[in-house]
Amino acid sequence: LVLRRGRSGETLHELAREADAGTIYWNRLYEPAIAARDAALRRGLEQEGLEVREFDAQYLFAPGSVLGKSGDPYRVFTPFWRRCEAELDALPAPLPAPRRLQPPAAQPAALALDELELLPEIRWDAGLAEAWTPGEAAAFERLDRFLDEGLAAYGEARDRPGVDGTSRLSPRLHFGEVSPRQVLQALRPERNGSRAFLRELGWREFAGHLLHHFPDTPDQPLDARFARLRWREDGAELRAWQRGETGFPIVDAGMRQLWRTGWMHNRVRMIVASLLTKNLFQHWREGARWFWDTLVDADLANNTLGWQWVAGCGADAAPYFRIFNPVLQSRKFDPEGDYLRRWLPELAALPDRHIHAPWEAPADVLDKAGVRLGRDYPEPVVDLRVSRTRALERYEALKDRGGG
Repeated sequence: LVLRRGRSGETLHELAREADAGTIYWNRLYEPAIAARDAALRRGLEQEGLEVREFDAQYLFAPGSVLGKSGDPYRVFTPFWRRCEAELDALPAPLPAPRRLQPPAAQPAALALDELELLPEIRWDAGLAEAWTPGEAAAFERLDRFLDEGLAAYGEARDRPGVDGTSRLSPRLHFGEVSPRQVLQALRPERNGSRAFLRELGWREFAGHLLHHFPDTPDQPLDARFARLRWREDGAELRAWQRGETGFPIVDAGMRQLWRTGWMHNRVRMIVASLLTKNLFQHWREGARWFWDTLVDADLANNTLGWQWVAGCGADAAPYFRIFNPVLQSRKFDPEGDYLRRWLPELAALPDRHIHAPWEAPADVLDKAGVRLGRDYPEPVVDLRVSRTRALERYEALKDRGGG
């Protein structure tokens, strides 16, 4: 492995010359800025006499290759995935790794990994290091364990944040430690849970295709009506949300899990996003930026699709009037409070029936559990019922009068 630092075109050309190579290979990436960079890079390398060969490995189907009968891109997931499913069996199997790689006659100069100074001097990333082991070997170990121990129960367990019911392959897929085609191959022959899990891969495909066709969506809503919506700006509320101090346990547990490990359970991602965009009525871009900065699986396509879906302004979006109630969601998907107690130890002594909404607990119950609201754990930053009504009014104004 040769590590270099420099401008991509110049550095690759120098490396090719030192290695006496005539061809450069890479897998395509589809984020708009990266795709533009790579197109320019290819032109420059070819002008220098080098051959460039590009391949598709990031998705099962190259973005842009799955279109409706009219030739337009799909904006709704179900017909998109139905079309993809019909073509899955025609996909070629992943190629095996080469038995050996022929090294160049002279080893090109390289930087040592430590010279890149990638790790922070103050080790704020200790929680991430505890939670993840990067690399292909760890990725396939996780895939195998999930298929053996988690796949059969995936359809139900994936919504329970208190259990290890998801694959946690999202960062592995994003960084190419495992490819979607390798995952597809591992899911064959079909067994219990395969279709539910494959559908989640389908959402990843859908996100990538949407970003390819609508490259402005990281900044602009796909549904143009929402560009006129007037969002609130409240720095204190935004910071409370970012720090896991909203007073809603399921939200705070998720935000603390995110900060500590760089990952958050998908069900909880929807709940925290709904609180920010629907109850606090803050711009979905604020949430997307925070996720981009904190998630180990931060993926521009997935991040954009998820936030616009919850905010109601994207493709195949949840009805704009759907607002997740964090208390009801918590009681339904973490009924014994296992997830809450893990990430909110200050509430651990509360009984199951009160841990989801501690502000509703009687004073003697709070006292017995050693919880004083406003000191040990915050009061809710917003009234759920009032904020829900206000959000619906804003959305109705947008729909009826073109304002917000």
